[in-house]
Parts: sequence; C-alpha cells; structure tokens
Amino acid sequence: MGEQPIFSTRAHVFQIDPNTKKNWVPTSKHAVTVSYFYDSTRNVYRIISLDGSKAIINSTITPNMTFTKTSQKFGQWADSRANTVYGLGFSSEHHLSKFAEKFQEFKEAARLAKEKSQEKMELTSTPSQESAGGDLQSPLTPESINGTDDERTPDVTQNSEPRTEPTQNALSFSHSSAISKHWEAELATLKGNNAKLTAALLESTANVKQWKQQLAAYQEEADRLHKRVTELECVSSQANAVHTHKTELNQTIQELEETLKVKEEEIERLKQEIDNARELQEQRDSLTQKLQEVEIRNKDLEGQLSDLEQRLEKSQNEQEAFRNNLKTLLEILDGKIFELTELRDNLAKLLECS
Repeated sequence: MGEQPIFSTRAHVFQIDPNTKKNWVPTSKHAVTVSYFYDSTRNVYRIISLDGSKAIINSTITPNMTFTKTSQKFGQWADSRANTVYGLGFSSEHHLSKFAEKFQEFKEAARLAKEKSQEKMELTSTPSQESAGGDLQSPLTPESINGTDDERTPDVTQNSEPRTEPTQNALSFSHSSAISKHWEAELATLKGNNAKLTAALLESTANVKQWKQQLAAYQEEADRLHKRVTELECVSSQANAVHTHKTELNQTIQELEETLKVKEEEIERLKQEIDNARELQEQRDSLTQKLQEVEIRNKDLEGQLSDLEQRLEKSQNEQEAFRNNLKTLLEILDGKIFELTELRDNLAKLLECS
C-alpha cells in the first residue's frame, strides 16, 4: 500500500443536510478516529474516518479547499467531489487548532504537488508538439516547393561573353534553354510533391482530429479507471483500517475477557463469603433462638426460684414459729416437771412422815 496515515485525532463527525443545506446531520453516534492519509504513488492527501466498517469521511484535499473554524470546538470544509460539507466537533480547542494546522499544511503540499505535476506534463508535451509541427511545416515552405532564389535564378552573367563572338552567344543561349527546361521540370516535380504533401496534410489533419477524439475517449477512460483505482484504494485503505480496528477490538475484547475472568473470580469469592455469611447468620439465628429459649427457661427458673424462696421463707417462718412454740412448750413442760418434782418431793416427805 502506498497510502499511510500521517496524523490522527478523535472527533464527532457531521454532514450538512442535503435537503435543507443548513442543518447538521450526525454520522457517528460517538467520537471516532479521523486521520490524514498520504498516497505516495499518486502524491495526494486524503481525510478518512471509519465508524466500524463504514467510511463516513473520504475526502481528497485539493488546493481550493478551505477549513473554517465556526466555533471554539467545531470546524468544517466543503468537498465538491463528494457534493457535501463535512463538520467535526472536537473535545477541546487545542485539537481543533491542531487539525486546522494540518489541513493547511497538507493543502499547501497538495498545491505544490499539483504545480509540479503540471510542469512535468508541460515539459513532456512541448517537445512532441514541436517535433510534430516541424514535420508538418517542413514540406510546405516556399523554399522546399519552389526552390531558393539562387536556384530559381540561374547565374548567366558568369557564362556570358562579349557580343563580339556570336558562336559563344549561341552556345550560351542553348545552355540557358537547357537550364530553363531543367528548372521547369524541377518546378513541375515540386508542384506534384506539393500537391501530394497537401493531400497528406489534409489526411494528417483528419487523422489528428480522429486522434484527438480517441485521446479524449482515452482520457475519459483513464479518468474512469483512475476514479475506480481511487475507490479500490479507498476500499483497501478502509479494509486496512477495519483490520486495524478489528485488531484493536480483539485486544479490547481480550482485555475485557481477562477483566471478566477476574470479576468472575471475585464474584465466586463473594458468593463463598455470602454463603459463609449465611451460615453464620443461620448459626446466629439458631443461637439467638436458643438464647431466647434459655432466657425463657431462666425466667421460669427465676419464677420457680422466687416461689421456692417464698416457700422457704414461709417454711423458715413456720419453723421459727414451731421452734418458738416448742420452746414455750418446753418452758411449760419444765415448769410442770418442776411442779411435779416438788409434788413428788412433797409426796415423798408425806410418805416418810406417815
């Protein structure tokens, strides 16, 4: 490929509405790559932009093009070959200025290339025209048809003698007649050649017209083929751009797959953590339930303990009262025993006395 990218940037691409010629129609949903390409085989500069596999800009830079900044981040230029106006929206004023500088630079390079090409065409066409003109004019010069003045006018002064000798004058006259006949025959031959050359000239003129028509047809065919070659080169360059874009997409997909794999591993880890958390939650719920049951049992036991304490306290009170009663009974019994002892003693004394 003779076409290579020399400058690239990113911008939103627009085209003028073909119906209203006023409104801008976006040709890309997002910012795309816009590149300057240089074709070394044809010595031309082009602006190409692809949105996926679709070429949304394919503009050849010509010397009469002008890039206009309509705002701080927007610029446009008209392409008469594509019969449209392209617009680019940039993310910053710096990118717009850089693109405009490159446009002016490549426009000047395209102008110089066109001038050099015209000079080469003039240099190649001038010698052939001169040679053709010389070939056509050389047979038609008066000197070639009728001879030069020296050839047409015989020099009889050199052969003339004084008239005192009639014999020599007769010889000179006969010699002059022979020369005149010779030149008349030569003149007739030249006239015949002139007629032949005139016919050849007319035939050549007709052939030149035919050749011009054929040349025009050949030029039209060459322009058509040149346009076809340009289209094929554009398609080829687009294919290369698509291949490059595909490679970039493959790399992006590979990176995304690696990122996805990492995310999946992280998701698996999070799932395990969630499962562990669920198990811990279940254990916590089970322990909470058990704790509630234990608390309920504790409350029951506390109630039972309180009841037992009350019963124990009642029992203790009853035992204390019983002890007090026993103590009272013991005291009464002791008194009765003392009385009985005294009574026994008295009875014993009575028995002794009796």
